[in-house]
This record gives sequence, C-alpha cells and structure tokens, in this order.
Amino acid sequence: MVGGSLAASLLSTSLLRAGEDAEVETADAAKREKRPAVVKAVFLYPLPEDCDQGKAEASWQEHHWHPYPGNQYRHADQQQKFTEKVREMGKRIGMQIDFAPKVLTTDVEVDRYIAETGPTAPDATLVFCLSGASAKKGRRIAYGTDAPAIVYLPTGASHHLPPAELTTAKGLHFIHSIENWEEIDRSLRAVHAKKMLAQSRVLRVGKYSDVTKSTYGRLGTEVVSIPAGEYNGLFDSIEPDEAMKAAAMQFKRDAVEVMDVTDQYFVEAFRAHQAVRTLLDRYDADGITIDCLMLQHRKPCVSFSINNGDLTATCGCENDVTATMTMLLNRYLFGRPGFEHNSEYDEVRNHYFATHCTCATKLNGPGAPAQEYKVRPFFHHLPKTPALDVQWTPKTPVILAKMYSESKIRYYTGTVIESPTCPPTGGCATRVLVDIPVDDITTVYLESHPILSVGEPDDARCYDIFSKMFEARSG
Repeated sequence: MVGGSLAASLLSTSLLRAGEDAEVETADAAKREKRPAVVKAVFLYPLPEDCDQGKAEASWQEHHWHPYPGNQYRHADQQQKFTEKVREMGKRIGMQIDFAPKVLTTDVEVDRYIAETGPTAPDATLVFCLSGASAKKGRRIAYGTDAPAIVYLPTGASHHLPPAELTTAKGLHFIHSIENWEEIDRSLRAVHAKKMLAQSRVLRVGKYSDVTKSTYGRLGTEVVSIPAGEYNGLFDSIEPDEAMKAAAMQFKRDAVEVMDVTDQYFVEAFRAHQAVRTLLDRYDADGITIDCLMLQHRKPCVSFSINNGDLTATCGCENDVTATMTMLLNRYLFGRPGFEHNSEYDEVRNHYFATHCTCATKLNGPGAPAQEYKVRPFFHHLPKTPALDVQWTPKTPVILAKMYSESKIRYYTGTVIESPTCPPTGGCATRVLVDIPVDDITTVYLESHPILSVGEPDDARCYDIFSKMFEARSG
C-alpha cells in the first residue's frame, strides 16, 4: 500500500483505543443506518397486438397504425434488455430498483400505478416510454409521484421534436437517445448521490461556543458545528505511541522526496490524523471541515489527504462547508476524491493553476494506484508541518466544479498539463497546471475553494442531471 494507506493502517490500533477512551454522549456516538436509494421503474407502450386490432390508446387507431418507433421495434425484447441492464447498474451503484410487474398500456393502468406508487415515497421514478404515444402517460407518472423522475424515450419513438411536456418539465431528467446506457447510469448515480447526501453528516470545527446542528438546504445533509477547543484538546491529549511513530515514518518513506520537514512534524501530523479520525467516529460523521490555518503544529493536512484518498471521510480546508459539500457530492457521484484549492492563472499562456495543501494521492479512487508525492512544509508560516506535493499525471482529463445554492453546480472540463515545481511557481504544496478550453482563462473563476477532480467530460453531465432532477417543481 502507498500514498498513506499503509501508514493509516499502522495507526488503526491507536485509533481504536482513542475511540474506546473518548468520553462522549452515546447519542452522538450511535451509528446511523444508511439506506440505499429506491427507484420505481416502469415501462409504457401500446401492445403491438392492440395496435393490430385498432384498440390501442394512440392516435390513428382507425387505421390500425403502430405509433413510432413502429412494429419493427420488438418492444418486449427491448423491455427485457433494458430491465437486465438497469438491474446490473443498480447492483453496481448500490441501489434498489423495483420494476413494475407489467407494461402499462392504458390511462386506467397508469392511474392505478400512481395510486399504488405514490404512498411508497420512492427516491425517484424511472419511466421507459418505448413509444411516442406514451409520452403524456410518462409525464403523468413523473408528476403523479412526489419524487424526481428520469424519463427515457428512445430516438425513433418521437415525430419531429420530442414532446414538450417532457423536455421542459422541472424535477425531471429527460433522456432522448439511442440505447444510451451511460446516460441512464449517470442519472441513477445522481439519485444515489442525493440519497447519500441526505443521510450524511458533516462536522464544522471553528470558533463556536457550543455544539449546534443545522441542515444544508434541500440536500438534507446534517451539519454539526463544534468548538475548535474540542479538536485542540483531543490533539493535546494524544501521546504518540510506537504504532503512531511507525505510521508517520512509513508515510515519510512512501514520499519520493522530503523537503525540510523533520521527523517530529511527521509524528505531529499523525497526532492530527488520530484527532480527526476520533472526532469523525465520535460524531459518526461522513465529512469534516476545520478552521485550520492557524492551528500551528496541529494542522491536519496529511490526515485530510489520507481520508479523502481512501474515501473514508470527506475533509475540507478552512471551515468551508460549501467546498466540503462539493467534494462529498463527488464522492457519491464518481467514487473519487476532489482537490479543494485556490485559483490562479498563467494569463499569457491561458492556463489554469490550482494550488493547496491537502490533495489526495489516490486521485482515481481508493482502488486505483496512488500518485507519487513529495512532502514539503506548509507554505505560509512556522512551524514546518508537512503538506503533500502530489504529482498529477499529464494529459489526465479533469473537472473543475463548485456547488452553489444547494443543488446548483458550475463546472468546466480540461486536461492536466503538469505539476509545476516550486520555484519557479509558488502557491501552496500541490500545484496543478490545467488546460481549460476557453478564450480568457480568468473567466474560469468559481470563487473561493473550487474542486478539481479526475473525470472525463461526460462525467460532468452528472452535475447537470443532479441539478435538473433536484430543482424545485411547480405545476
């Protein structure tokens, strides 16, 4: 194991002991059960035999016509294929997909389905309209159930423009495409992410006088604010043992270069790691953000890198809950960490420059190989606590994103150029130069602490789907 995993595992005994010794309220320490997202799926189309007999609920039935996509489409075969594919997706993502037992062909059947499905409160509905004649029925199901919806209409099932009742509906992601498994997968991941966010808890550690709780808008994430003194006191109570020292030295050995950081501060970094992990366990939290800049020897830079890379917790710098929420969304959408950073630019070459001190080494997720990293001191002031200088792979596709106003996400896509050295650049411990295809790179500004993550341009469509499905409905 590299990039912090072996070091973190060496520390596990100390972490367990700290968790056992912590004097906390049992209500705070109680583990919450997380439930998978539940999606209700249904197929709509007129039966071919009803079209043959002129009995289908579709126009032109006096001529016994088969509405688009026509009688060559083999609706039942397509239904079976879509069912098998979506079940595989649900299993891989970790969702519960409940298919209606039969295709719905009439308004009466649709009414009955809505009456039966509405009270079950699914996390989303997934409607396959395998005929243009079923589009209005699809919208009725989408809006008849108090849940976001995904409606799929295959290319060739419409006539001219797709139906406006689907393309303009709020809280509904409309897929009009040719056997597009990728887009269905992205849509289901958006539902999964929303469900996980609503069951997550994020700690804020800062200048608070007491423990308080709030909810992060319509996303439903619980935010618990705690006094910085709890973190500081916990750190100060931790005595480095042999396991901690071994973990710190393993982390040092895994680095390709160490610049001006003494062994003492590697050990201090793992005291911080134990303090962070103990707080996360104490509050059963999925993420944490700390007012960290002035913590001196208590800075959690290394801990944040390890936790983010392993996806064991989402950790954000400088008590920035919006940045932390964006990284938490990435974790549930993509299974990869994000790099919270400050924005800078090479304006002459039109390149984007991202810098900060808590970059994960496992940029492609916990199951993928880690990036090489150097260790250098925190850039701003003494003491010389360790921060990671992670080396990003040139030509890697990346996504730059920031969440705004609950479920609104702005983003850009680009490609890594290199990880420039310091000097000649400055900034902070990890530095990434990115090519983003815009005319003026200074327009690529998402305010403080945007998130850079590995991802293909098509991955970014998950943000659009998430925003569309979870916007407020009206009508």
